[in-house]
Amino acid sequence: MAERFDRQQVADKAIIHETPVLRQPTVVDRNFELPTGIYVAMAGLFLAFTGVTAAGFSSPGLIVPMAVIVVFIAMFFAVPAMWVRMNPETAQSATSWARFQRFGIMTAFGRSSATAATVQVLILPVLLLVWGLATVTIAALVR
Repeated sequence: MAERFDRQQVADKAIIHETPVLRQPTVVDRNFELPTGIYVAMAGLFLAFTGVTAAGFSSPGLIVPMAVIVVFIAMFFAVPAMWVRMNPETAQSATSWARFQRFGIMTAFGRSSATAATVQVLILPVLLLVWGLATVTIAALVR
């Protein structure tokens, strides 16, 4: 429960400093610990899927939806890139490919090697692209 304090009780417990105590600068970790190349590859695979689908099922009615999808994909990668560069300034930067190869990445279940992390991150976009190619191929064969 809440307890009511009067001014005298607060004054007895208060710590009074002669000089103001300065706050430590805020340290924010906005780094996703993956090199930029993996994000570029992921965005490229998603855009390739959109391009394959747009080419395979080309129709004037799909111009606007495909343009919206491309804008959304671009924003899904641009907003986190801007978020990493936001203030407060930190000493961190994107992980280099050499550092990523050497140390891997720490996950909730332990450290993953660079190869394992790359496969885990890129498996969905690759499968999506393969699925799009298969769908377009089947649609072309059925016509």
